[in-house]
This record gives sequence, structure tokens and C-alpha cells, in this order.
Amino acid sequence: MKKETKRPADRPAQTDRGQPRRTDGRGRGARPQDRRAKKGDGPLYAGGRNAVAEALAAGLVKRLFIKEGRKDERLRTLAADTAAKGLPVEERDEAALSRLVPDLVHQGAVAELVPYEYADLDDVLAKWEGRDPFFILLDGLEDVRNLGAIIRTAECAGAAAVLLPEHRSCPVTYAAMKTAAGACAYLPVVRIGNISRTLEKLKQKGFWVVGTDMDGESLYSGANLRGPLVIVMGAEGQGMARLTREACDFCVRIPMKGHVSSLNVSVAAALLLYEAARQRT
Repeated sequence: MKKETKRPADRPAQTDRGQPRRTDGRGRGARPQDRRAKKGDGPLYAGGRNAVAEALAAGLVKRLFIKEGRKDERLRTLAADTAAKGLPVEERDEAALSRLVPDLVHQGAVAELVPYEYADLDDVLAKWEGRDPFFILLDGLEDVRNLGAIIRTAECAGAAAVLLPEHRSCPVTYAAMKTAAGACAYLPVVRIGNISRTLEKLKQKGFWVVGTDMDGESLYSGANLRGPLVIVMGAEGQGMARLTREACDFCVRIPMKGHVSSLNVSVAAALLLYEAARQRT
């Protein structure tokens, strides 16, 4: 049974939280789903001459695929710069390049990138032990550019990590990393398994979980967001899944004064992240 919670503004201090709600807390927290491999979901690709050149300069390229046949000066330069770094350069026909990056205009150049390394939740918790970290968990996020924008904002606001479900959210791609504008190099992104189990594990470690919902009990600016905290954002258009909402200790809402009924998820996340940061100053 879900424990009764006080009003967000009157939330008790961490020491009043009480004992873990499960008697087998440590066992549940140690399930295999909670310790994922640190590599990403498979090959990452950058498509387009500028994107490939930027990735090459940043040391992210593992291999370059370039179009067969006659090449202009820009493609020859890309190939030469890649080879000069000791990286393989392979020719492919236009159709093969398009299959690698079906949603991008490749302009004759596609780079396979080094795998993105996800962080481990236990490692992040150990780093922040004795302090009051706040995480942001993204439930069902679909747009990688929204992901990148949230990573960027979370890093700027001082968040400890972004929590990204393995099965119900988009992975970190090159487009996400590019939108994050370098924040992926500093802010850990943790790939988690079951959302409810992960939140339960964090609750047992003293975290409170706040969801965002248009029917939330209070305004986000009036809620107590101090102490160890997980901010949960739902999917674009659909919001949080029912089970995720039930796992939250309380939910907050963002006031909407205009005719449009909702904000972009990355904008809404920014409001919550910076309110949590403000309450820590």
C-alpha cells in the first residue's frame, strides 16, 4: 500500500521518512536490472559533412563511411583527415549510407561513433553520499533532441544524473549529444530497468519522488523540493505512465495562463530543475 504523504510544502525532513517500506530492500535493489552494462545500445552514427567533421574533431569517430565514386574536395578532405587519425575509411553506395542514417541527409559521409558510455546508478549514489542530490527521470521520452536539451539543462542546474529507462525512452544518440552541447561529457546518464523498482530503491535511500502532472496537488514553486529528490517527467503528449505516477510521493503542476494547454517537456523540465536548484541555495 502506498504510504500517505503530507502536502508537498509541509514535507518532513529526510530523517522523518521512516524505515524502508520493504523488508527485503537491499535484495530488491541488487536485482540485475539495476546494474546495466555501461555501453550504449549499439552503433551511433553521425550523418552529413559538418556533423562528421565536428564528431571527428571531438574524437568521437570510430570509422568513416564515404560514398563510392567521384568525390569533391570536402569529401576528400574528410577522408584524409580520418585516415590521418589512423581510423578506417570505407566506401559505400548511396543506398547503404542512407540505411545507416535513414532520418538524415548524409551528403556522402556517415561516421560510426564510439559507443556512448552510460553511468551506473550505484556509482552516482556513492559519489553524492552525504549530500542532497537531485535526479531527473524521463518516463517514455521519444524525441532525442528533447533528451539532449534536458541533459544540457540538468547539467547547468547542478543535477546529479539523468535516469533513462531502457525500454520506454529514446537512447542517447549523436543528435542528443549535439543538442546537449557538451553536457554529456560532464553529466552522468544512467540507463535503468524497471522504473518502479528503481524509484523504490531510491526511496529506501531517502529520496523523495515528485512527478509532474496537470492535476498535481500543488504548484511546482510551492512544493518542498529540498533533500534527495527524483523529478519525474512524462512522455511528450502522454505524460507519465499510470504505474510511474503511482510510484511518486506527490505530483506538482505548472500554471498555464494562455490558450495552449502544455509546455514542451524540455521547458517543463527546466522549470522543475531550476526550482530544485534554487531551493538548495
